Amino acid sequence: MTLQRAPRVHHRQAASCPEETRWPALLPTLESSHWPTPPATGTTRLARCPLNSDLGSPRVARDFTRGTLDEWSVPDVYCEASVVVSELVTNALRYGLPGRHRLARAPIQLILMQQEKRVLAIVTDPSGEAPSPGEPDDFAENGRGLQVVAAVSEAWGWAPLATGGKAVWASFPLPAA
Repeated sequence: MTLQRAPRVHHRQAASCPEETRWPALLPTLESSHWPTPPATGTTRLARCPLNSDLGSPRVARDFTRGTLDEWSVPDVYCEASVVVSELVTNALRYGLPGRHRLARAPIQLILMQQEKRVLAIVTDPSGEAPSPGEPDDFAENGRGLQVVAAVSEAWGWAPLATGGKAVWASFPLPAA
């Protein structure tokens, strides 16, 4: 198994986010086989938002996503991205905070990355457990989050982090210019 460091990207703070200055400037190391291939050309923008382990985090993530995409002048992907960001953050809160991490301050992180032809939404959490789509019955009120992510995004996946935990990502195509 070969590990490589995620590519360096232009870091740009897009919208205000609590705890922003507490996090490192580089993405954690990911297993290369699980990560979408970065573009060979084009400018990449990056914005990150550390999130606390409370019920208000999906709203904070949606607000951060709106502000960032507006600043990047790509508001066309907001509707899809906000649904996915909300689902991924909710999943991180429900399933990605084992034991002591439930009490940690900012254990989840939302990262938005704009590449030449797509926007990536990435949510990291401290659990190393792989996300798996549920198979709820017809009347279940939950268990469809990753099915929604798959239906609304262009592609999605996950990668274990070398530092522990995982990153779950989804991509959204940008409209042709």
